[in-house]
Amino acid sequence: MAKKTDWPALANRLAELVPRSALHPSVVAWAGGDSPAARGAWAVAFSGGADSLALLLLLWAHWPNQRARLLALHFDHRLRGRASTADARFCARVCVALGIRFVGGKWTEARAQASEAEARTARFTFFQRELARRRIRALWLGHQQDDIAETLLMRLARGSGTAGLAAPRPLQLMSAGRVHVRALLSLKKAEIVAAFTGLGVAWREDASNATSAYQRNRLRHVGLPEWKASTGDRDALAGAALSRELLEEDDVALEAWVDALAPLSADGKRLDIIKLRELPRAVVRRALHRWLVAQADAGDLSRQGFNSLLAAVERGSFTRFSIGRSGLAVIRKGVLALEAQPQR
Repeated sequence: MAKKTDWPALANRLAELVPRSALHPSVVAWAGGDSPAARGAWAVAFSGGADSLALLLLLWAHWPNQRARLLALHFDHRLRGRASTADARFCARVCVALGIRFVGGKWTEARAQASEAEARTARFTFFQRELARRRIRALWLGHQQDDIAETLLMRLARGSGTAGLAAPRPLQLMSAGRVHVRALLSLKKAEIVAAFTGLGVAWREDASNATSAYQRNRLRHVGLPEWKASTGDRDALAGAALSRELLEEDDVALEAWVDALAPLSADGKRLDIIKLRELPRAVVRRALHRWLVAQADAGDLSRQGFNSLLAAVERGSFTRFSIGRSGLAVIRKGVLALEAQPQR
C-alpha cells in the first residue's frame, strides 16, 4: 500500500524553501491590505499541476488565517478520459488533507477538437460562476515567469500594445470588484519543479501539454528554449518579467493621463476631442478605445477601421465614419458621437 502523503508537512517545508518574501511583492502587499477582495475569502484555480499545487500549498502555509476561507476550484475539461478524472481525484485528496473546501466542475460541452481558447473560456466561465455564487472577489492563479515570457512572445506576434504586453499582471482588476491574483510571477517554473523534486512531491502532469496541438505548447517546447539559449548568459525569463513590470508602469501612466483629461461625457456617448488636441497618439488612442467600449452598438471595429477613425479624431475636422451596420461615428464641433445610420 502506498504511503499516504502528509500534505500539511510538505506545505510547511515548501514555505521554508519559498518564503513569503520570494512571492511577488505587489501581491504580498495586497494580501495584507484592507480591500474587500483581500479581506474576504480566497479562491484558487487548482488543476493539480506543479504551479497551481505550489500556489495552494504556499497560500495554506503563509496565510494560516485564511485557511478556513480558502476555496479550491478544479475544472475538468473532459478531454483526456481517465487522466482527467484522476486529476480531479488528486486535487480533492490534497484539499481534504489540508482542510480546504474543494469544488469541481466539468465541461459538459467538451469535444475532442476544442481549441485552447474554447477550453479557457469554459474554465473561466466556471470560475466566475462559482465566485459569484459564493461572493468571493479574489481568484488566485498559478502563473509564473515562464508564462510571462510565453505571453509576451505570443502577443508581440499579434501586435499588442502596452496593455496586452503587460500581461499576466500580479493584480488584475476585473468586473464586479473581483481581482485575479498571481503570486508566483517572481518565480521560474524550474524553481518550482526543483523545490518539489527535492521534497519528493508528486503532482499531476497534463499529457496534452507535451504535444504541439496548441500554439502555447509549441512556443513552450521549441520557441522559448531557443530564445533563452540565444541570449547567452542573460537571464531571459527575468528580463521578460522586468519588461512586463515596466510595460505595466507605462500602461498605468497612460490610463491615469486619460483619467485626468476626462474627455468622455458622463454617459460615455460623447468624446471631447478638443481636450486631446496635440497630445501624444498613445493618449488619443486610449481615449478613443474607451469611447468605443462605452458604445453598446459600436460593433467589432477592425484594426484598420480603428486606425482610420483614430486619424480622423487627430485631424478633428468634420467626419462621418461608418462603423458596420450599427451607425456612424460623427465628428462635429470638436465632439465624437455615434449616430444612427440613415434609413434607405
